[in-house]
Amino acid sequence: MTATTDTVPVATRTYGSLRAAWIPLAALCLAFFVEMVDNTLLSIALPTIGRDLGSGTTALQWVTGAYSLTFGGLLLTAGSLADRLGRRRVLLVGLAAFGLSSLTVVAVDSTGQLIALRAGLGIAAAAMAPITNSLVFRLFDDQALRMRAMTLMIVVGMSGFVLGPLLGGTALAHVSWQWLLLINAPIALIAAIGVRLGVAPDRLQDLTGDKLDLPGAVLSVLTIGLACYALTSGVEHGWLSATTLASVLGAVVAGLAFVRHERRGRAPMLDLEIFSNGTVRGAALAQIGTSVAMAGVMFGLILHFQYAYGWSPVRAGLANLPLIVTMIAATPLSEWLAKRFGHRVACLVGAACLAVALAGLAWGVGHGYAAVAVCMVVMTIGLRTVMTICAVALVEAMPANRTSIGAALNDTAQEVGTSVGTAVVGTLIAALVTARLPAGVWSNDLVQSFFHGERITYGVLAVIVGLVAAGGALTLTDSHTTEEPA
Repeated sequence: MTATTDTVPVATRTYGSLRAAWIPLAALCLAFFVEMVDNTLLSIALPTIGRDLGSGTTALQWVTGAYSLTFGGLLLTAGSLADRLGRRRVLLVGLAAFGLSSLTVVAVDSTGQLIALRAGLGIAAAAMAPITNSLVFRLFDDQALRMRAMTLMIVVGMSGFVLGPLLGGTALAHVSWQWLLLINAPIALIAAIGVRLGVAPDRLQDLTGDKLDLPGAVLSVLTIGLACYALTSGVEHGWLSATTLASVLGAVVAGLAFVRHERRGRAPMLDLEIFSNGTVRGAALAQIGTSVAMAGVMFGLILHFQYAYGWSPVRAGLANLPLIVTMIAATPLSEWLAKRFGHRVACLVGAACLAVALAGLAWGVGHGYAAVAVCMVVMTIGLRTVMTICAVALVEAMPANRTSIGAALNDTAQEVGTSVGTAVVGTLIAALVTARLPAGVWSNDLVQSFFHGERITYGVLAVIVGLVAAGGALTLTDSHTTEEPA
């Protein structure tokens, strides 16, 4: 490992190239990959788990929902802890908890135990997600290197999210479903070693000395957790059901209490004044828009490929490869847009790509895979541009001792968008097509009904995403930070 200068002490070590930082960068990417792939890895194994543990449909939904609820609900709290206790320290604890918790799957013999395990993994992942992103900024002083490193992180994270069903489906052909979680342990260990060796320890002056805002932490968990559950409950129980309405009311009450407490607290977990900064506010809003698009399309296309087309899980996973290839190939274009036109215009271009791609999908779902793949490529260019620029802009807009909470805001916005996107698509397809998707070969009438539902769904998403992402982009600055040194 080579620092930018031999006289730089370990606590402030930075790197002059991505190659020089390969050990810590690979470790951070690995940590980000494993937490993202766990979002979707078990989705392909749910039928197998149901047969093995004798689970019903509702219980199986909680196998995946428990992870996302604890993960989304604790992101802000974890970011706040990291800014106080040390980012590297909290990340190492999160990796240890993630790996050790995964090993306990060998003792699971009921759905309830598996749900509890998944909730625990979500807690550990929340301690990892915002910190992996914020630590990337510590590795480099040069803004162009930070941009490229953030691009790499997003590509790896997207790969994990998209490849989860493919990896899970392939593994299930050879091993039991428990191995899908057991593999987390060695991955977490390797990532922890890389972080320990290559990431500098936190300096006291880079942390905040404020006491932890425990009431704020509890209220933020209740707000985000209940909001995420309300979206899940809306799909499962109906939007006017008592459970859903109670969740919405609880989220609103907790949210108002959180705002009131943070405004009056001496050491708030989240200083609400940061939202007066247009960059912070706009970047978070645009990230919600991109995640709505990504989650909505992925959820819809998983159903599209496996049910309407009748493809196997492996083939359906391979059909998502245009997302990964484009995410990598679009890097020069996205960087050129940011350097040439600045953050605002580049994000507006990205938002336009998202809206056009979703509108294209509304037409393309009935015209074969080639049309769908083209729309996936255009959408990914938009995702790549908006997600990377907004992640960099949001963290840079935060004070030096609040970078973890900035990264947590970025991840929370994405988690909210993911929940909204999945809920919108799931609800519209249930309302327009059928609440129960039958297994086996579909009739031609059902396939055509499904295509019709998709056309309306993606048309609605095009409007929602276009307005949200463009609205957020408009509040960004004309900064060209990718070509300036820190």
